[in-house]
Amino acid sequence: MTISQTDAQYATGVSRRGIEQALVAAGKDLGHLAPADLWLLEDFHTMGRIATTQLVELSGITGETEVLDAGTGIGGTARFVADHCQCRVAAVDLTDEYCQTADWLNRLVGLDDLITVRQSDVTDLPFAGATFDVVFSQHVQMNVADKGSLYREARRVLKPGGRLAMWDIASGGHGELGFPLPWADHPGLSHLATSTDLRTVVESSGFTIDVWNDLTDQAAATMEMVLSLPADPLGLHAFVPGFAEKAKNLTAALADGRLRAIQCVACRT
Repeated sequence: MTISQTDAQYATGVSRRGIEQALVAAGKDLGHLAPADLWLLEDFHTMGRIATTQLVELSGITGETEVLDAGTGIGGTARFVADHCQCRVAAVDLTDEYCQTADWLNRLVGLDDLITVRQSDVTDLPFAGATFDVVFSQHVQMNVADKGSLYREARRVLKPGGRLAMWDIASGGHGELGFPLPWADHPGLSHLATSTDLRTVVESSGFTIDVWNDLTDQAAATMEMVLSLPADPLGLHAFVPGFAEKAKNLTAALADGRLRAIQCVACRT
């Protein structure tokens, strides 16, 4: 995915302002903001904080773990890991607007001493080999056509025995998708593989699969519950245009199996 395509999909020019307005509308004091104040709006992936928490627990992170959040968005996973595990986290995203917003939020909640944010392509990371113990990749590969490059690069920056922690959407292998979706306003921006093909490319990139869970039913039920909740100032709609329609299309496709939700932890060989 090129930078111009990414900007067209994700950069709105108002991410920070939309989040700031949402926090104020929710009664939050921006001068005294805690990490927990952001959880409703910072996890830009299916099942939100539930999925992040599950993946962090499966990854076995301690205070000594070196972590990379590859495709950080506005930094929700990086902040959760830094806050709960008290470890250092490097975060990268291709969209500069998201990087700047992540930096701002890190400062607001006092986690900027544990998190560094850099604008970068996840298929060409600005780190030396064997740098990290865990690489997170949550809802990233849907925008990456060359998935082999994505996972080979993750393997390159992982130490021997390091872990790739994935939470991703795969094609169910049948039926046309309704657009827009959270990662693609039109089909040309979406690069989905089936679950079988996704597993194959991860393994062929130099990983051994330790955990491979299809959580589609859980994801669909959780998204249906989220869509039924009363309106709240805090949520992904604060910075994602048309999020309600995108979430409905995603939920419908998970419910009927056109999309699958895959949780994975893989070890670098």
